[in-house]
Amino acid sequence: MIIAYSKIFLFRENRGFNLKTPVEVGKTYNVKIVDLTYQGLGVAKVDDFPVFVNNTLPGETAIIKVKTIKKNFAFGSLVELITKSPDRVENVNWDYLQTGIAPLQHLSYEGQLRFKQHQIEELFAKQKINVDVLPTMGMEHPDHYRNKALIPVKKINGELTTGFYKNHSHDLVPIEDFYIQQPEIDHAILVVRDVLRKYKVRPYDEGSHSGVIRNIMVRRGYYSHEMMIGLITRTKKLQLAEPIVNEIIDQLPEVKSIVQNVNLKDNNVLLGKKNNVLYGKPYITDELLGLKFAISLNSFYQVNPVQTEKLYSLAIDHAELGPNDTVIDAYCGIGTISLAVAKHVKKVYGVEVVAQAIEDAKINAQKNHINNVQFVTAKAEDQMAKWQEQGLKPDAIIVDPPRKGLASSFIDSAVEMQPKKLIYVSCGPSTLVRDAKRLMEKGYHIAKPIQPVDQFPQTVHVESVTIFERD
Repeated sequence: MIIAYSKIFLFRENRGFNLKTPVEVGKTYNVKIVDLTYQGLGVAKVDDFPVFVNNTLPGETAIIKVKTIKKNFAFGSLVELITKSPDRVENVNWDYLQTGIAPLQHLSYEGQLRFKQHQIEELFAKQKINVDVLPTMGMEHPDHYRNKALIPVKKINGELTTGFYKNHSHDLVPIEDFYIQQPEIDHAILVVRDVLRKYKVRPYDEGSHSGVIRNIMVRRGYYSHEMMIGLITRTKKLQLAEPIVNEIIDQLPEVKSIVQNVNLKDNNVLLGKKNNVLYGKPYITDELLGLKFAISLNSFYQVNPVQTEKLYSLAIDHAELGPNDTVIDAYCGIGTISLAVAKHVKKVYGVEVVAQAIEDAKINAQKNHINNVQFVTAKAEDQMAKWQEQGLKPDAIIVDPPRKGLASSFIDSAVEMQPKKLIYVSCGPSTLVRDAKRLMEKGYHIAKPIQPVDQFPQTVHVESVTIFERD
C-alpha cells in the first residue's frame, strides 16, 4: 500500500515543546522500508512511528539517521542499504533526486507504473469507493520527453549559473543535462546562459532584490521543432537586447520567437503579465492529434506530447460523442481538447481563466478552420453558473482542471445541467477522489475502469481519465 501524507510539510518541528516519540534526532536505526509516500519517499516504521527516507524503496532494509522530528512522523537520511529491492535502479544521478527533477529515478519504470496505478487504487479504497483501475499507460522511452523548461538563474562563484533548486530550499544545483527534457532544450539553455554571461547580464538576487534575469524558459514543438526562448526579467528593459538576440538566433536556428517576460514582483511568482517580443512571433506552432496549435509564452500546453495524444484520445473515445451533441470543455487552455472534440459534435463551449490562452484558442480555431467552438475567458466555476442560468444543456462535460480539482460550485452547476456524461481528466489523484465522491452523491457513477496515463515519467505525478455517467 501507499501512504497518503499529502500535507507532511505543514507540521512543526519537535523543538520547544514536549512530544514523546520513539526516535531521536541524530540517532541511527535499522529499519525495513514498508511503503512509499506520494512524494516518493520510503516509509520506515519505528514502533509504528513513520520515518520518511529519500532514496529508499519498499522491501528494502536499511540503516537510517533521523534528521528532524515532526508531530506525527520524522524525516531521516539513508546511511546504508542492507538489502535492496529488485526494482531498484543503480547508478542514479543524485542531483535529480535532491532537486525533485526525477524523484523516482531509482525505481524501475515498471515499478513506477505500478506505483502510480496503486496511488489511485488506494485513495479510492480509503473512501470506500469500489472502482477498477487499469495498469498505467506508460512510454516506450520514459526520458527526455518534456517540451518546456523553466529554469532558474543564480550567481554562483561569481558567474551566472543555471540549474535547479534543492527540495525545500533556495540552494541552486548547477545542472546541464536535465534528463527529462528534450536534449535540444537542454542545449538551448546552455547557449542562452553563455550569451548572458558574455554580455554580463546580472542574475536576480532574491536577498537584495537586485539584478536582471530571473529565469530562462524554453518551449519546443515536438513535431514542428520550432523553439521559443523566454527571458524572464526583473527589469522593464533588457540592456543589450539586440546583440543578445542576434547571438541566440545565430547559434539556435530552431528559434522562431524570443520573448522578454517582465516580472517586477519580489516574490515566488515565476512569470509576469507583460511580454515584449524581441524576435519573431509571440508564439510558436506545433501539432497535436492532427491539429495545429499556436503556443505563447504564458499558455498552458501539456509538456509530454506523446502521452498527451494518448490521454486526450482516451477521453474523447470514452465520451462516445455524436454529431448532434453539445459539449463543454472546462479549463480548455489553448483549445487542444475543444478543437479535437469539435469534429465529432455539433457545438463546443470552452472556458479558461487565462486570457492569453483564450486568444491562442481562437487563433487555433482559425488555423484549423473550425467554426463550431465558442471560447470564453472566465473562471470555470463562474462561467458554468452563467451557462446554467442561460439554460445551456450539454450532452457531455469534459474537465481537465489543475491539481486543486473542481470547485464545489462547479460541480453544483454541472449537475444542474444534467449532462449524460462527465469526462474527468485528472492530474491530482487525491482531488479526483474528492470530486468523485461529490459527483456520486449528486447522482453520477463511474461507468468504466479508470485509466492512469504516465504523463510525467521519473516523477510521482500521474494523470488519469475517469468517465462519470448520470444514474
